[in-house]
Amino acid sequence: MTSSTQHEEHQSKTADLAKKDTEALTADSQHHDEHDAHRQHHDQNNHEHGKHQGHGGHGSHAGHEIMFRDRFWVSLVLSIPVLFFSSAIQGWLNYTAPVFPGSAWITPVLAVVIFFYGGLPFLQMATWELRDRQPGMMTLISLAISVAFLYSLATLFANLGESFFWELVTLIDVMLLGHWMEMRSVRQASGALDELAKLMPDEAERIGNDGNTQKVAVSDLQTGDKVLVRPGATIPADGEVYDGSSDVNEAMITGESKLVKKEPDSQAIGGTVNEGSGSLRITVTATGDDTALSGIMRLVKEAQESKSKTQLLADRAAAFLFYAALGSAMITAVLWIIATGFDVEVLKRVVTVLVIACPHALGLAVPLVVALTTAISARNGILVRDRLALEAACELDTIIFDKTGTLTKGEQGVVNIITQDGVSDEEALALAAGLESDSEHAVARAIVAAAEEREIKPKSVTEFEALKGRGVQAVADGTAVYAGGPRLLEHLEMQLPNAIANFSQAAGEKGQAVIYLIRDEAVIVAFALADVIREESRQAIEKLHEMGIEVAMLTGDSEDVAKAVAAELNIDRYFAEVLPEDKDKKVRELQKQGKKVAMVGDGVNDAPALTRADIGIAIGSGTDVAVESAGLILVRSNPLDVVKIITLSKASQRKMVQNIWWAAGYNIIAIPLAAGVLAPWGIDLPPAVGALVMSLSTIIVAINAQTLRRISFT
Repeated sequence: MTSSTQHEEHQSKTADLAKKDTEALTADSQHHDEHDAHRQHHDQNNHEHGKHQGHGGHGSHAGHEIMFRDRFWVSLVLSIPVLFFSSAIQGWLNYTAPVFPGSAWITPVLAVVIFFYGGLPFLQMATWELRDRQPGMMTLISLAISVAFLYSLATLFANLGESFFWELVTLIDVMLLGHWMEMRSVRQASGALDELAKLMPDEAERIGNDGNTQKVAVSDLQTGDKVLVRPGATIPADGEVYDGSSDVNEAMITGESKLVKKEPDSQAIGGTVNEGSGSLRITVTATGDDTALSGIMRLVKEAQESKSKTQLLADRAAAFLFYAALGSAMITAVLWIIATGFDVEVLKRVVTVLVIACPHALGLAVPLVVALTTAISARNGILVRDRLALEAACELDTIIFDKTGTLTKGEQGVVNIITQDGVSDEEALALAAGLESDSEHAVARAIVAAAEEREIKPKSVTEFEALKGRGVQAVADGTAVYAGGPRLLEHLEMQLPNAIANFSQAAGEKGQAVIYLIRDEAVIVAFALADVIREESRQAIEKLHEMGIEVAMLTGDSEDVAKAVAAELNIDRYFAEVLPEDKDKKVRELQKQGKKVAMVGDGVNDAPALTRADIGIAIGSGTDVAVESAGLILVRSNPLDVVKIITLSKASQRKMVQNIWWAAGYNIIAIPLAAGVLAPWGIDLPPAVGALVMSLSTIIVAINAQTLRRISFT
């Protein structure tokens, strides 16, 4: 039987146990595979977590939580009379319990009930661990409570001194409480998929051929269907707006806090909300597993299932602690039997060593941090396909950005203007936008967009005519006007004024294109156009420099263009005129220098470099190939999110290490104490106290992980 198969069967039986106590829950409806923490908790010795994909048979965190909760409360209520009638407790608190026929049997009878009811989950799971020949924490807990139970039963029939009934029930209560709290914490922390699933509505208003709408299940929608999305409604599937205008809240998908304007030809994302005042009519382009939301859910699921290096460290620590517990218990027994002979105190010490050595908190230390990190990433526009990528981000010292589409918008824009003869920038843009408004050329779109950004209304023109290969001409206010590049000047046999000539030369040195506006047979305006640099790029590079990270830029553009962009953004080094097939060679070149390199890109030709880099970061608006080649995806196409990745990586790594030290460090101190190292000085650690302190360690680990929620990215 393979380890993976054993683990699946183990988990299936764990679920069956939960299901018996929670009949309202079903195996498939209550979870989305965010169970790494519980699997780790019940499988300390390197079961193949990442390969365990199925839902079937494994109860949800909700099922485990309810099971442990119910058993805890029942056991706690039954424990009260056990404690009240315990002779040890009576002696400590100086009271005498009432005596009546059968009162002597209250403690043992209720303790037996608690052992078989409250202790049953631990006993059964220990059986599965032993059958798999991979003993872990359940085996340790079961050994401790079984030793206490059997010894206490023996005291009823032989003169062995004080029983352990009150310690037994207290131990079971504390263990049940710890598991309940753990399941509750993990369930709350790892609900990313549940939250994403809730974004999609159950019904949609499908528009029929007659124009009437009909409510249908979202699952019934097909590509090509038309749907109506009213104000306040959720968009039911990915699509393209063909009628209507409104503002949509895409924050739940992209992390963008501002409402996004939607109008005909705009792309709509399923799961986002129409928060404007208008209705949208949308043609469905993707449904079900093909939607952006489903893609995000797949990425989150992959991230939650991928194996962390720190998790592997926790696995090794848990395995070590298991053997350390058994070894310590044996040494304790042997030494104390040699020193004092076998008695109750020796058994107490052995039981206590076994109890406090359970790597309880260690099972929660890493998975809870990972679950929180994944959820925080998604809320901040960062999708984690591979946990190893996010974990390694804290070690980066060099980040390479692809220029086009990453540091820049990947589209032409007006980056500078010079005017002559008293013409203002606003007047120049109004006239140029009027000339270019009917053209589909990229340069025309850039000028029109520049006017729109400044809310400048295009000037009305007549007699528009395209001059093939040269530019355009029209009539404005009865005067002929032209717009075009150097070939237009040649065609009109015109010379540039000195100021505009100098402007053109400077723009050319930066690799920028220049468009001239001509009126009254004079060049009155020149526009410099270039691939527009994202405003966020400047901030991102500045913050990366503050972190001590070197920034490089990779581009296929000319040396002049690359040099200009690098200078404007204060980039440390750049690689210009790089052929697509050579991009990964530049990454390897830096890696050979001993650098930890991340590559940020968006295109098909970036895929090899994304794969070659220590960490590949894809811009979400990029190609599917680039996204699939990367371990991390920036949903918002915002370079500043690279800074967030590193900040989050450092914070999560810090929390993982802290939690491992809390969990393992506690054992390192407590095991010798439980073994009686300080007994000659009157310092002992009873089993119940050991269990309580151990559970406190688990709670501390859970609380410490939750502090990740306070992380600041500013």
